Amino acid sequence: MITIKLPDGSEKQFEHSVTALEVAQSISSGLARNAIACSVNGEMKDMNAVIDSDASFVLYTFKDEEGKEVFRHSASHLLAQAVKRLYPEAKLAIGPAVKNGFYYDIDFGCDITPDDLVKIEQEMSAIVKADFPIVRSVLSRKEAAELFEKKGESYKVEIINDMDENIETVSLYTQGEFVDMCRGPHIASTGKIKSFKLTSIAGAYWRGDTKNKMLTRIYGTAFEKKSELDDYLQKLEEAKRRDHRKLGRELDLFDIMDEGPGFPFFFPKGMVLRNLLEDFWRKEHIAAGYQEIRTPMILNQQLWHRSGHWDHYKDNMYVVKIDDEDYAIKPMNCPGGMLVYKRKQHSYRDLPQRMGELGLVHRHELSGALHGLMRVRCFTQDDAHIFMTPEQIESEIEGVVRLIDKVYKIFGFSYKLELSTRPEDSMGTDEQWEMATNALKKALDTLGKDYEINEGDGAFYGPKIDFHLEDSLGRTWQCGTIQLDFQMPERFDLTYVGADGEKHRPVMIHRVVFGSIERFIAILTEHFAGAFPTWLTPVQIKVLPISGNFQQYAEEVTEKLLNAGLRVELDDRNEKIGYRIREAQLQKTPYMLVLGEKEQQTQLVAVRHRKDGDIGTMSAEEFIARINKEVEEKSL
Repeated sequence: MITIKLPDGSEKQFEHSVTALEVAQSISSGLARNAIACSVNGEMKDMNAVIDSDASFVLYTFKDEEGKEVFRHSASHLLAQAVKRLYPEAKLAIGPAVKNGFYYDIDFGCDITPDDLVKIEQEMSAIVKADFPIVRSVLSRKEAAELFEKKGESYKVEIINDMDENIETVSLYTQGEFVDMCRGPHIASTGKIKSFKLTSIAGAYWRGDTKNKMLTRIYGTAFEKKSELDDYLQKLEEAKRRDHRKLGRELDLFDIMDEGPGFPFFFPKGMVLRNLLEDFWRKEHIAAGYQEIRTPMILNQQLWHRSGHWDHYKDNMYVVKIDDEDYAIKPMNCPGGMLVYKRKQHSYRDLPQRMGELGLVHRHELSGALHGLMRVRCFTQDDAHIFMTPEQIESEIEGVVRLIDKVYKIFGFSYKLELSTRPEDSMGTDEQWEMATNALKKALDTLGKDYEINEGDGAFYGPKIDFHLEDSLGRTWQCGTIQLDFQMPERFDLTYVGADGEKHRPVMIHRVVFGSIERFIAILTEHFAGAFPTWLTPVQIKVLPISGNFQQYAEEVTEKLLNAGLRVELDDRNEKIGYRIREAQLQKTPYMLVLGEKEQQTQLVAVRHRKDGDIGTMSAEEFIARINKEVEEKSL
């Protein structure tokens, strides 16, 4: 008798060995139809896997993340089979599932363009129609290597040869004439993958190493239902429309030049936006008891050895020689913050000390990873370092969470929290890590915050809380973070004099709110589709005289608005008023003041809003009061 334990605690009993599909059918025929894969004693399996002993059992459908991953990984095999039919000489590398889709890296030996994706999709559809069973088999490493060498699949052979020597067998999956090496699991047949789309082409170095050959990476996505695919593709189109790189150029805010890959340029309007964000940051931090500091961009090698960055982060650092000594351009602000604290002796009465820094940092990112302002090689971190006694840990973490919560709500963001625990490559004792992790948990529990545990993804010096923002398209972005650190104070021999007159070691928090000013601007640009709230937009008002007859009145109105501290531009070009209104709307200007004979005679302004259209006439003073109210309330 075999006992199968289900997630709800109930049990199913079978007289002999049973397949995962048969277990699913014993629960519900509908569930069996929708089942994509399962977990047997915590190990992912195909639905035709045989269970021959007592086991815990979990079923996954497309509603589950595990189910989506298996479904989309099977779609990557579907892509690979179609490619091999159309391009027999192509060599396959790897094809995993990723968030919202899948990709396959392929050495085509020829140029592939987006136009080629159409015929690949057509071949994929033919394979779906054929409804090939997807069948698992196992070969010895030697047999598998010989099989793929015979097929000319050199990348697969390399993967097999590089496997751990203790691995003796390799699993394969066959569908029709196509066979691929894969751990699995996979769906039952190709016929189940009806709704898919190939979305883009990119280059990718084999194994991520720039010394290796550049392969062609084909991205795609797959869904169980066509309606879900259509909805996703519509969101993709909307995301393209909102792409911050495109809007940054169109709105003349920022750009990345060929002369500096990964090094952003900010133009005058972009600097207005950036300075508004930084001024807002400063006011909020002063109110929360922070003091602002500034530390050097280049510091010597000894400092980075002391901080641990030289050992754990050197590959991402830019190193320079000065007076025959190694220096590094800072990838992080924290070591400089240590030196600021260490400059004098502190008493427990001085703590906590909250020191904030808008610090420019540089990190060596691979060129293939760069993406507009989202992934750059230099950016400004809105860092802060809080030095405190152990007794102050929980209250300080709570204070940071409240501050970040307040800031995100002003921009209209909701967010999810993630608590990341100790990674393999870490510094410190088990006791320190346990104390730090428990302190973060306790603070979140006290605040009543829901959070997920992200095992093993903490910083090398301590656990962290990450804030994942959700934008207007439902996408998430990791921005704010709170990291508790027992290691840096130890490495830099930081102390304070306690109430007992003895020296003690402070505990430290690293934290950011925006994360990176540049990346936050990119997120805001896409979130608002370039139509920033009035308080944040570089140009709040366009003054538009209908003709040259009203030039003087337009100049008087413009001067009045400028004197009130508003950001206004006068557009008195010799163009039709309709053209200038459309152009102001394309520039996402919140307000347009259209001035003609009636307005000049009554000394009023006709107000037009970028979203609501004409909203009537009013005095300049009334209009100024309206704008000031929006700015003061930071209305969205």
